Amino acid sequence: MSQIAYDPVKDRFAARIRHSRALRRVFYFLLDLFFLRSWHVRRRLRQELAANPRAVILDAGCGFGQYDRYLLRRFPHVRIHAVDVKPDYLDACRHYFQADIAAGRIRFAESDLTIDTFPPEYDLVLCVDVLEHIEPDVQVMRTLRGALKPGGVLVMHSPSHLAEDDAEGDPSFVGEHARPGYSREELDAKLRQAGFEGTDIRYTYGPDGHRAWEWLIKRPMLWLSAHFAWVLVLPFWYLVTLIPGLWWMRKDLDWKGEGTGILGVGLAKPEGNP
Repeated sequence: MSQIAYDPVKDRFAARIRHSRALRRVFYFLLDLFFLRSWHVRRRLRQELAANPRAVILDAGCGFGQYDRYLLRRFPHVRIHAVDVKPDYLDACRHYFQADIAAGRIRFAESDLTIDTFPPEYDLVLCVDVLEHIEPDVQVMRTLRGALKPGGVLVMHSPSHLAEDDAEGDPSFVGEHARPGYSREELDAKLRQAGFEGTDIRYTYGPDGHRAWEWLIKRPMLWLSAHFAWVLVLPFWYLVTLIPGLWWMRKDLDWKGEGTGILGVGLAKPEGNP
């Protein structure tokens, strides 16, 4: 079981629904519902875009396009440049977002964040659960800083340094990472080293959020890694665990202490500031 990594389970689901728009909508709904990081990231995006609903956004590591769908639906005037290193992810996104691509609201491109650079034309850069996979993380943070207009913001999420404890029973949960995660102090230092003038950093997945993750995500993923037939049992499992799990996730939004995830916001110096 421990040799089968966490992300490929999601990849298996995504591959099965690659060309079905209806099933892909269900997939997005489940990602937003069950993954607590999505609750934190979407709330921060609402806060950042409240004053700039026409923002130009770089989604650095768009993956399945989950946040792009949310942004396009919630903010009808944003424009998005979404990049990822995986061509199959991008092809699936292009298929789903055909109408938005035709309308000029979003474009997708293959990009390696450790090599490529971007012009300073973005109001917001989004980078969710990407930097922990990249060894030269400060270099990539500096690249993302260079993509921002003056006054722009980077919104990122990653596991925290405390997530390493999750590998004790199953190392596959961090086996794909270049590092277990970041402490608040380390992330602040690296963002400032990359050229951000200010930061706002808080932990996610506190005790309640972590409990919800173990019940709603970790255990089912491990079962599915062992054998996909476990999918037949999951409806009964969630019948018991879903309501308390969602309650724990809601409580995590107000958590002020340490946790196994971390949400960071880096500010590019506004124009005219010394």
